[in-house]
Formats: sequence, structure tokens, C-alpha cells
Amino acid sequence: MATTGPHIENSNRSFQPAGSEWQTPPFSITPDLFKKFQQLIHQQTGIWLGDSKVLLLCGRLSRRLRALEIPTMERYYQLVVDPTQQEERELMIDAITTNETRFFREPKQFEFLEQRAIPVWKSEAREGVRTKTLRLWSAGCSSGEEPYSLAMTMAGNLPREAGWEVTILATDVSTRMLDRARTAIYVIEKAGEIPECLLRNHMLKGYAEQAGKMKVMPEIRQMVEFERLNLMQDAYPGAVFDAIFCRNVLIYFDLATKSKVVERLTQCLDERGLLFLGQAENLSGVSSQFRTLAPAVYIRPGEKIAF
Repeated sequence: MATTGPHIENSNRSFQPAGSEWQTPPFSITPDLFKKFQQLIHQQTGIWLGDSKVLLLCGRLSRRLRALEIPTMERYYQLVVDPTQQEERELMIDAITTNETRFFREPKQFEFLEQRAIPVWKSEAREGVRTKTLRLWSAGCSSGEEPYSLAMTMAGNLPREAGWEVTILATDVSTRMLDRARTAIYVIEKAGEIPECLLRNHMLKGYAEQAGKMKVMPEIRQMVEFERLNLMQDAYPGAVFDAIFCRNVLIYFDLATKSKVVERLTQCLDERGLLFLGQAENLSGVSSQFRTLAPAVYIRPGEKIAF
């Protein structure tokens, strides 16, 4: 990226100290109370914390206890099960969810998009089989790297100037991650995750007080709409999507929850649509409604599209 360029807007966002959850927490928890938290978190999110996650739970919730000046985990549990405390339950979920992500994660799936899916969509549009409107859904978008990666890919291959209208819905259970995603500001070290041509075309480099940061350009940000959505509880979008990316989400669910979530995702997917999962995930024992097109890329069995 060039050493000079447009100045990104000021941001008052501060960063949490890295690794703070690794410190030994001053809060203790009984086995019975841990089981109550296990059940509550599973009920709220579908995530099952194994018995080995006691320290992780205490460590990640310790910041909430300090902020609220609550002395014990028992008192905090009583707070979050209070029916009037939906906001605190969301903050609890923010604290315990894992948000590891990066730009263009699992690059072979982006190669699939560029080399197989996009050419088919272009051909169908030329033949009048489909319109030039595409809807994608990034379910579990974390801090935004995935949906912005999708937007860059789509903008480079299906430009608005050629009549294409591509919209990307990006959802996550964590309000903290969504707030970060909406800023579209990232540390400059993440520039290495983005192909050079896309970096030049779609990212702004900060200087002065924004040195060491970069920001997604407005035309890419405008393609992405961020919303909070809990895949276990909330109503799913009413739109039908040409592709759904639900990558590295199902691995945190038990089998029953995986099946329920995939069934609901299927109802939002176009009959000819694509479902992308993480490389460590598959639909074996989860759903029989799909066939595999490529590693962790699925389509319904009856569709004869030449992806």
C-alpha cells in the first residue's frame, strides 16, 4: 500500500489489552453453578462449554463482574437469569464468544467464488435466467473481515457499473464485534491478508493520529449491512440468498443445534443457492438436503447448475 493516501476518519474506539482473559481470575465457581452457566449459555446461543472451560468462563466474565461491582459468580448468575436483564445477557454472550477471523480466510473458497460461482452467475444473467441482483449472507461475521472480503470480491467481478447490485447481510450475536465491524477500521498488520490489487483499490491507509490503521473504502462499506442476530433465538431474515457463509460457527454447537440451524439456513437459501461452511465443518449427520461441490461448499442435490 502506498505510504501516502486519503486520511481515514477519526475513531474514538479503544482496544482491550491482548490476552486479558488468560490472567488468573479472582472469581471462583462451584461445579453446580458452572452447570447452570453451561445450560444458560447453551439455551441462549447453542454453544456448549465443556467441563474443561471453567477458567475460561470465569476469566471472560470477570470484566463484567468488575464493571458491575458484583462480588461473586453466583450473584452475576442471578442477574443474567432475571427476565428484565436482556441487555446484560447479550453482554455476557459478547464476553464468552470467540471472535477469531481474518480477511480472505480459507482462500480456496474465494477461489471457488471467482472461478466457478461468479462465471455461472454472469452466464445466467446474459441468458436471462437470473437478474443482476445478488444477495449474500455472512452469518457469524465477527468483526467484519469476512463480509468485507466478500464485498471486495464481488465489486471486482460484478461491478455496479455493469448493472450488478450485490448486497451482503452480515450478522453476529456479539454487539461488540458488530460495533467494531461497522467502523471498518483495522490494524495495518492485517493488510497482508488482502490481495495486493484489492488492497490498493479498496482500502485507505491512515496517517498522523490514524497511523498504523487502515479503513475499508465507502463503496465497499455500502455493500454490507450489519445486524445483530442470534442463530438460536432470533427470527431469520425474510430475504432469499444466493449464497450463505456460515463458516466456523457450527463447530461450537452440539449435533441437535447444528441440525436446527442448518435447517433454518436452508429455508433462507435460494433453491440454486450455495452454502459455505468452515473447512473443519461438514454436514455429515446434520443434513441430507445438500451435495458437496467443493470442500465445505454445498448445493441442493437436484440442482444441475454447472458450478
